[in-house]
Amino acid sequence: MDNIRKVWQPEVFYHITMRGNNKQPIFITKGDFKFFTHTLGQANTIYSFTIIAYSIMNNHYHLLIRSPKVPLSEVLIFINMQYSDYFKRKYKYNGQLYETRYYTNLISDPKELLKVSKYIHQNHLYSQRTISVKLENYPYSSYPFYVDEKKGKPTYINTYLLPSLIKNYPELKMESYNVYCDNIQMEVEKSFHRQYTLT
Repeated sequence: MDNIRKVWQPEVFYHITMRGNNKQPIFITKGDFKFFTHTLGQANTIYSFTIIAYSIMNNHYHLLIRSPKVPLSEVLIFINMQYSDYFKRKYKYNGQLYETRYYTNLISDPKELLKVSKYIHQNHLYSQRTISVKLENYPYSSYPFYVDEKKGKPTYINTYLLPSLIKNYPELKMESYNVYCDNIQMEVEKSFHRQYTLT
């Protein structure tokens, strides 16, 4: 975690991934997923950050996050400790919940932001090895907030930045951010996804 403090840039987004120790499930019930998103809200009231994409799977989570006021490591320590304490109390778990540290990638290029966010929003498809489920039907990601603008979203979620970037890249040939995310190309994008895959 010390490395992220050294390289922390408040104006830049980071792709953060944390998974369970030995790939064990860390989100088991709907209540677990709900508590984690509640923890994100708690952290935001203290540190004030912006998330433009997230996905929570059974054994790991992804955040595309920017922390403008404090080192991102402080935010992640709070989130991970809060959830770990909750999980250990609920399941009477005594071992190490997470791997030794989280994965972090600094994403400074706007086009890369689009690619990473798309991977995050499609993550459950890759984990489940299926493309039959609509992205917006997965309840534990930020994508439903992009599809339904009337859906009440947490204050830390920004759904305006990514759609605004699409028009800057006509070579993508996508009319909107939602169309971009819904374009499932598992084989074509396999090499890109491999660097982030945790399943």
